[in-house]
Amino acid sequence: MSGWQEYISSLMRDGLCCDAAVISLAHQQLLAAHPGGVLANMTQLEIQALLGRNRHTLLTKGATLGGLRCLVIRDNLYTDTHNYTMDLRTKQQEENSDTCTYAITVALANPVCLILVGQKGIQGGTLNLKAFKMVRYIKDSMHQ
Repeated sequence: MSGWQEYISSLMRDGLCCDAAVISLAHQQLLAAHPGGVLANMTQLEIQALLGRNRHTLLTKGATLGGLRCLVIRDNLYTDTHNYTMDLRTKQQEENSDTCTYAITVALANPVCLILVGQKGIQGGTLNLKAFKMVRYIKDSMHQ
């Protein structure tokens, strides 16, 4: 893990996120993650499925991140809208369970991909805004 861990600390600082990760787009591997978080357990296969160009399977069967099953809500990761984000929601782990589900935002910030998991009650729009700000910061720092 490199200097990307500082980005994770920054993402976690305000308490909106309960987990975060940075993934290399070129190597499709985990560069940094929140210690003890689910995303720290992401496998190479999970990362490849999330970032792969075959979106059909992802949209119909969902995604798995660190063993946590998720539904795809909106996928603009590779669209022409210059949005480059994906919204997911964790699946309830048991039928008729009162367990909370969590919003997840995935955002591309070449050369990396950010994954943010919101705290209980944090909506996807709030995570998107946070991700957009960090993406802008990463892009600006890469072009200096």
